[in-house]
Amino acid sequence: MNTQLPVLVVLIPLLIAPLIVLVRNPTAAWALFGAAAVSSFALAVQCLLLVQEQGLLQAFLGGWEPPFGIEYRIDLANAIVLCLVSGIALLVTPMAKASIEREISEPRIYLFYACLTLCLTGLLGMAATGDAFNVFVFLEISSLSGYALIAMGNSRRALLASFRYLVMGTVGGTFFLTGVGLLYALTGTLNMADLAGSLTMGFDSRVLIAAAAFIVVGLSIKIALFPVHAWLPAAYAEAPSAVTAFMAATATKVAAYVLLRFAATVIGPVVVFATLPIGTALVWLACIAMVAGSIAAIYQTDFKRLLAWSSLAQIGYIVLGIGLGTDAGASAALTHMVNHGVIKCGLFVIAGVLVWRHGQATVANFAGMPQQSPWLFAAFVIGALGLIGVPGTGGFISKWVLLQALIAESAWVAVAAVLVSSLLAVIYCWRVVEIAWFGDSDASQPPPAASRTPVGATLSLAMLSGLVVYLGVHSSWLVELTAQAGADLFGVGR
Repeated sequence: MNTQLPVLVVLIPLLIAPLIVLVRNPTAAWALFGAAAVSSFALAVQCLLLVQEQGLLQAFLGGWEPPFGIEYRIDLANAIVLCLVSGIALLVTPMAKASIEREISEPRIYLFYACLTLCLTGLLGMAATGDAFNVFVFLEISSLSGYALIAMGNSRRALLASFRYLVMGTVGGTFFLTGVGLLYALTGTLNMADLAGSLTMGFDSRVLIAAAAFIVVGLSIKIALFPVHAWLPAAYAEAPSAVTAFMAATATKVAAYVLLRFAATVIGPVVVFATLPIGTALVWLACIAMVAGSIAAIYQTDFKRLLAWSSLAQIGYIVLGIGLGTDAGASAALTHMVNHGVIKCGLFVIAGVLVWRHGQATVANFAGMPQQSPWLFAAFVIGALGLIGVPGTGGFISKWVLLQALIAESAWVAVAAVLVSSLLAVIYCWRVVEIAWFGDSDASQPPPAASRTPVGATLSLAMLSGLVVYLGVHSSWLVELTAQAGADLFGVGR
């Protein structure tokens, strides 16, 4: 049974998606998505525990061993990502029911959950597979379902946001597939472990350099790294709230993991960080993203757009860790994937509550919230402190680990960018707090029927806010786990 765990993590939600379409009942569709999330999370945690106990997990589809067959391969790095993706899906499930019933017409709800389950399947598959072409297949599964989910937003602008994402996503996927094709032409294999072994034998080839460039550019588009980020703000702002809460916490994180995997183990750090200036380019672009995204967030009046631009800045922290090309940098990137995923999911759940109450999520809707909904406002404050990186939250741990990795490499400009971005986060978070306490609350009063927070959203927020604090207070296990994952990726001590 244990040998099939990597496959079951992906297979169960893949089988549940068409079942949702057959059932066609909104409540049953929600329950089936919840079942997919619960089962995937339980299996992902089991994979993580087994990897810690006995090392690498491998599963060969159809009994064909690589390089002839498709392999699912789980180590510490992608086990962490599997737990993050499935865990976020599980935490979003309680809030999704009331939120989606408010934002999507009933005849389309079952299709929404089918697409959301397929998106979950694609993200889990990207993390679990050990085959480079299968990464592309699952990338397209998650992307195509993501386009449909964003287009289900309750305004016509959602269609434009989805189309823009489709165009940019198609370009990114094409670049990635071109790079994988060049690697196959060079080595004759698509298995990622075999690719790593073949390429370390010493290819001094322009084909390899071109492949690395194509893959990095394609994944940068999927990550929404500056300056190829144009699709993200509108996509996050116009998508249904449950979609934004899920995708903001997972989609870009999985793409960042794939970039880290290819850079550290498949193509290899010698090519990515020594032969080519890719590491330097990633560091500089990440620094620009951190500062520019935070500045843009300051001027947003729409709460979802504020969080979207904040996400661009936070993506910069992750890419900065990857760009260092060290095990400490990889550890910082993985740590921030987890912490930012939890923080941003919680904040977008709050946005969903605002949409449920007011029909929109603007910064002005926060006026009077400390008096009307103190628990909701407390959840926002916890999330905001996490974004800033205040001690006692998971965000602080991420930034502390990243700063240690930067100082070890004497990357002082990047250290300054992290600090400036954190100070700018204080500004855009404080704007919301100021409006909440001193804004005109008369115009932001919700209708009487929507004055209370849905029970499901309250449950999701309670768990997410608790996790933000827990990961800030009891963080040693996560830091040790990501440190070992980073060391494994870069082969430190082997």
